[in-house]
Amino acid sequence: MRVESLAAEFGWSRRRLWDRFRARVGVPPKRAAKLVRFDHAARRLAAGASAAEVAPGYGYADQSHLHRNVVAFAGVRPGVLAGDPGFAADRSAFA
Repeated sequence: MRVESLAAEFGWSRRRLWDRFRARVGVPPKRAAKLVRFDHAARRLAAGASAAEVAPGYGYADQSHLHRNVVAFAGVRPGVLAGDPGFAADRSAFA
């Protein structure tokens, strides 16, 4: 959904929607969306999927885009997440 459409549903400006979102969540909507996307991708990587499989399935332009985000948010390369049970999710969710 586009930000403008959502703001219009509430009768707010885009700016007001962003300000309210940031006040409630603590980060702007774009940053929140990036973090949610990263979380899903990281869990999929930890479940054993390759970066080549994960990138297109989670909205990354390519593997290098995924790589940059993983390094930015987790401070490690995507391959490191593959063996990290802290990022693993219920494997049945990916079956």
